[in-house]
Amino acid sequence: MVDTPRFTIAYTGDYLGPDGQLAIPDIALDRYDGHPAITVDFLRDQSPSPGDPTYQDRLYSLEITPRHVASADGIVIFRPWVKASAFAEGAERLTVIGRAGAGIDKIDLDACTQNDVAVYNAPDTLTHATASSAFLLMLALAKRLPEQERMVRDGRWDLQPVTMGLDLPGKVLGIVGLGASGRELARLAAPWGMEILAFSPHASEIEAAHLGVTLVDSLDELFAGADFVSLHNRLDAHTRGLVTAAHFRRMKPTAYFVNVARGEIVDQAALVTALRDGWIAGAGLDVFEHEPLPKDDPLTALPNVILTPHWLPSTRDAARLTMTLIADGMIGVAEGRVPATIVNPAVLERPGFQAKLARFAPSADPAEPRPT
Repeated sequence: MVDTPRFTIAYTGDYLGPDGQLAIPDIALDRYDGHPAITVDFLRDQSPSPGDPTYQDRLYSLEITPRHVASADGIVIFRPWVKASAFAEGAERLTVIGRAGAGIDKIDLDACTQNDVAVYNAPDTLTHATASSAFLLMLALAKRLPEQERMVRDGRWDLQPVTMGLDLPGKVLGIVGLGASGRELARLAAPWGMEILAFSPHASEIEAAHLGVTLVDSLDELFAGADFVSLHNRLDAHTRGLVTAAHFRRMKPTAYFVNVARGEIVDQAALVTALRDGWIAGAGLDVFEHEPLPKDDPLTALPNVILTPHWLPSTRDAARLTMTLIADGMIGVAEGRVPATIVNPAVLERPGFQAKLARFAPSADPAEPRPT
């Protein structure tokens, strides 16, 4: 009888609180029950220390290091970067990285592939949570919810006549990026009687028509025609800085802008100007150019913007779905199988990766990795 090889999984330390315990209550660690060959731990040097006032400022700049790469067979990434420097000492042991979410813009996929490390993500588990967050921001902006609440807290009921919102039926929604969350937003908005436009160069016209979405030829056309613009595209070299002052200039002064995608897609300084100078009516933002958003950032002083901390789609339901998929992917690799949601498929043809995977499935043909 052949002993099952040990498989060590390291979750990044930002899952922990200052007391060393889980800061997020359910990350599906129970999925590993019944798999005695799998050991789970955390990269504890990335977790906060009691009384450290600087940790939150460093949270989104944490990085995987060569020492982390050498310590595990699989790593589950929450927020940290995976740069080429992580592989400065190679990756003889590390076989797989699971990105607990859809976004992979902080992972150097080429470096992972060159070091025979497969990367997979959870592309669909946050689809509804992200789209419904965008819709929530749209509705809150339309109803002027923050101002309505301040009126009550400040005892300013006299402001009722000058604080009247909008209804969504008959308004035009412009979606940038008709991927999973963009399509889900279209589905959510359709019963509200909105006209829906989308700019998404690779979208299917047939699928768009099935959703009741009209594809437009340019961002300029979408920004000029929409009462609400919502971003749902990926961040990459082509979309970084995609939305500029010129686009905000084209918007109606009564229109609203929503971003639940990535802050770096937008020229944030231009957005501040647009909000401050009345080019647009307001904005709802869950993501920012630099995170965490500094307390003294100009956005925080503007009354016509709703700000949430890159966390609005992070519901308990979505987290459980995400972490279950990630854990099951790790279990699959520990048994010599390839996760279904690989984002660097070229790694599967590399002999180095095949040899790594074969360690966990000695009886399998390493040249034919089996999908999970």
